[in-house]
Amino acid sequence: MDNLLLAWELFRSGKRSRKDVMAFERGLEEHLFALWDDLCFGLYKHSPYAPFTIFDPKQRTIHKATVRDRVAHQAIVNIIEPYFEKHFIYDSFSCRIGKGTHAAVERLRSFLRSTSLNGTRTVYALKCDVRQFFASVNHQILLDLVGKRIGDAQTIALIQGVVESFEVSAGKGIPLGNLTSQLFANVYLHELDWYVKQKMRIRHYVRYCDDFVILTDSHAKATALAKEIDEFVRNCLDLSLHPNKVSVRTWEQGVDFLGYVLLPHATILRPKTKRRAIWRVTERNATSYLGLCSHANAYEIQRLIRNKVGLGFPK
Repeated sequence: MDNLLLAWELFRSGKRSRKDVMAFERGLEEHLFALWDDLCFGLYKHSPYAPFTIFDPKQRTIHKATVRDRVAHQAIVNIIEPYFEKHFIYDSFSCRIGKGTHAAVERLRSFLRSTSLNGTRTVYALKCDVRQFFASVNHQILLDLVGKRIGDAQTIALIQGVVESFEVSAGKGIPLGNLTSQLFANVYLHELDWYVKQKMRIRHYVRYCDDFVILTDSHAKATALAKEIDEFVRNCLDLSLHPNKVSVRTWEQGVDFLGYVLLPHATILRPKTKRRAIWRVTERNATSYLGLCSHANAYEIQRLIRNKVGLGFPK
């Protein structure tokens, strides 16, 4: 029960004003004890999802679980994440404590500096994106990977129920809105991380969710690496690289990664990111956009944002 109480505290952080969360909290003791009984006796059944669409910046369909299910997801992650976390590579940056987009960009920037000998040698960056990753996750492959680390049959059955509560096509797909999906994505793509680091022996590799960058010393080698990786993910993970999102660029040309473009003497915001920031900024979200700018050479964008929301520049 302690884990379920912790799951509730973690889940409700920043959400207490939402109607569905307030409704759950009004009968909190009853709801948590009922959920606890279902989890303990193997009676837990996942409820249907509520889909909605966001534009961030492209259109995405998010599938929202009920509060009860999301508390269960948090409890599951609390228990199983440590079994996987200790095996993940250092350079996997998505949805992990102490990681994140800015840490991933900084890691790539340090790799570019070191491999180019501070800009004195040409370095090629291979950037790849897995095609429709969340919609393509194979349930059986995922459950097999989870089963390698989790030996308890009741826990596996619980995880299987969560995995099979959603599909885009037969036996495939995990929902973007689930906390468990973030962990499952890292579990699934850890196989790619392991292959790149241990089999291909690539040192300079950074991954954030289904986007990753590899540094190498020639365009031809980068192209060959992309082909080999595509074959691996097709054969072993039932995935494929997005053919229109495989690019090879030098540092001098600019390496586009996670909303930033890395150049030898500057890190700038991606043009689409700049336009979105200026168009969408309000008093409520200005701090977030200014934080985004703070990790780049973006004085002019900061000025435009501050002027738009009437902040002005601090003295």
